[in-house]
Amino acid sequence: MADTLTLTLQPRTILGKKVKSLRKAGIIPVHLYGQSVNPQALQCDGKTLLRVIAQSGMNTPISVHIEDQEDERLTFVREIQWDPKRGDLIHVDFLHVDVSNEITAAVPITLTGEAPGARLVANATIVQLLREVEVRSLPLDIPPGFSVSLEIIAQPEDVIRVSDLSLPPNVLPLTDTEEVIARLEISRVEVDSGASGEDPGIGLDQGDEQSSEASPSS
Repeated sequence: MADTLTLTLQPRTILGKKVKSLRKAGIIPVHLYGQSVNPQALQCDGKTLLRVIAQSGMNTPISVHIEDQEDERLTFVREIQWDPKRGDLIHVDFLHVDVSNEITAAVPITLTGEAPGARLVANATIVQLLREVEVRSLPLDIPPGFSVSLEIIAQPEDVIRVSDLSLPPNVLPLTDTEEVIARLEISRVEVDSGASGEDPGIGLDQGDEQSSEASPSS
């Protein structure tokens, strides 16, 4: 279970296209929605928000306090919008959850270590085919991420599957456990047709000349 972060948000009265004025002032518009709550338009200091979402990712719970409201709400980041040209943070959606109700989440997969099988063949590289696995569990049991060792690939034909992940007993994988996470890929080296030093064009000319000499004269 991941540690819970905390974040304070403020009610937002500026909506629509006018939120540009907020962003210019370093304030990021936020939307809160989810189980047992009415959707709320909120806002937060941009630097504070960036720091928290950098720590949380999509699977670390965030305890949100809204100014002028007594209750704190358990949330997860569900959507982050960035300016496509400048790369600035422009909006964040938070999903409110009930700690007693299961949720689904996409958990990232990280490969660690080295693959012994890669040393047995030339031009072998690791290819990661699956970068996240979908799971279901109670909100506070969602893992922030999974790590799996490349040592599983002991031979060139070995692969890492979802079944190789160490999932807690209270976390149910929704992704097919036989799906391949990573495998070896062997690059084929193309042989240069001119590597032997022979000129195909010369050989063709010689063949034509021989054919000409062998034919009867008219």
